[in-house]
Amino acid sequence: MTPDWIAVDWGTSNLRVWAMGPEGVLDHAGSDEGMGKLSRDGFEPALLRLIAPWLSDGVTPVIACGMVGSRQGWAEAPYRAVPCAPVAPGALLRVLTADPRIAVQIAPGLSQAKPADVMRGEETQIAGALALLPNFDGVLCLPGTHSKWAHVSAGEVVSFQTYMTGELFALLSTQSVLRHGMADDGWDDAAFLQGFDDAYAKPEKISARLFSLRAEGLLAGLTPAAARARLSGLMIGIELAAAKPYWLGQRVVLIGADRLCDSYTRALAQLGLT
Repeated sequence: MTPDWIAVDWGTSNLRVWAMGPEGVLDHAGSDEGMGKLSRDGFEPALLRLIAPWLSDGVTPVIACGMVGSRQGWAEAPYRAVPCAPVAPGALLRVLTADPRIAVQIAPGLSQAKPADVMRGEETQIAGALALLPNFDGVLCLPGTHSKWAHVSAGEVVSFQTYMTGELFALLSTQSVLRHGMADDGWDDAAFLQGFDDAYAKPEKISARLFSLRAEGLLAGLTPAAARARLSGLMIGIELAAAKPYWLGQRVVLIGADRLCDSYTRALAQLGLT
């Protein structure tokens, strides 16, 4: 199996690679050697540990996106300012490698001056969505550690906004006082929707609503699974309240992991959006 090229998604925590051929994905692999674990001279060896079986005697193009192009990454790929197309072939940054079998290029991220914002990796997901949805005009939501809302028109990202929803959920559920009554897994749909409705209706009360999770666990037997689900609803509720200028009256497309997108789908349905 010899791929035409290799796609790389290199984040802070993980490295994912795909061998690409005329029909699409031929094979894929991954490791936990994300940007956060590597020194600058460790990127090429980490990549080769995954893709070496796919390489031939010729030169295989490798196109990477994500934190690999950050200031702490393999090589810094300067941000491109919006409005602009999500990915521009002429803006790819070439990286010198010791192994002559690979030609590595990094896709730069996008930046916005006011309000100040940046993304790395999501721009490539947006480009993929636009390839699947030609002439799309509307809003893309990319839930995750740092959720992104992007307004897209005429093939360009016009503006975007980041919300630290996933990171806040992780911190609150594992490092705050709420951790004592929080399950590692499990779910309760009713608790999720209750949390979402509460936070969306009155986002200014989020701090009080959060402590109520702890109090209800002590006084009313709120289960750890229900507490986890309600916390998720509270976090997504304040995000959607703040992101209302993006989604109100717009077509919304979700890009992300199935389970997380399911939660956003339920939340958006509460607001009358499909």
